[in-house]
Amino acid sequence: MSDAAQPTAAEVRAAAEAVKTALDRHLAAVERRSGEDDPAVFEAFKQLAAAAEVYDELLYDRYDEVTPFEIPGAEDALPPYTGPEEPNALSVLIRRDYAVAEPQRLLAHAERIEAAEGDDGSPASGTVHGALGLLFGEFEPDEIASRHKEFGLEEGDSTLWVTAADEPAEPGEWLEAPFEQVDPQQVVCRFDVSAVFDDEIDDVDDEDDADGDDLEDELDSGPDEDEDLEPLDADRR
Repeated sequence: MSDAAQPTAAEVRAAAEAVKTALDRHLAAVERRSGEDDPAVFEAFKQLAAAAEVYDELLYDRYDEVTPFEIPGAEDALPPYTGPEEPNALSVLIRRDYAVAEPQRLLAHAERIEAAEGDDGSPASGTVHGALGLLFGEFEPDEIASRHKEFGLEEGDSTLWVTAADEPAEPGEWLEAPFEQVDPQQVVCRFDVSAVFDDEIDDVDDEDDADGDDLEDELDSGPDEDEDLEPLDADRR
């Protein structure tokens, strides 16, 4: 970054003061919290996270330094739950992403489905679009998820949200726009699956493997044949 684009020392200092102020507000909100999911605490948390992020960026741009703090992204966190304590109804929202990794395998399965149904009309299995319609019309989504490789699909990210309601929706009420009226504060639980998390695990495993290799090297090296061994200290525990 050029010197002209760098933040000033005063801007960095002001950002640091903003973090201090946000810390005080967060502590005060925690001390006054009215329950486990107090909205005031959540709002103070978001303000603290935002102030810390600004300070961290300015500190790096000005001095090429970083803070030792890592605050979870407030934008990705669910807001405090405000739904009924004893829900009378639930909605389960599921999204699964796939890539069409092997179109020919998908088309072959669609042809078999079409042949079994005895469809004499225009074959829908001749295109990927039509093959997908046949596949999802024949199999339940959970079965497709468990057999995705067999159908020529490759898994992407997926998420499952369980939302609570006081009363069940009326039949047909939300069919035109099934996912537009989700209230994040009604989400009871959420389960995400993504390759992003696998990458994080792989990084940890790589570090562990490196430490293990160092340990094995130390064990394999052992004492030199000509090296005198010192007697063990009897008081050592």
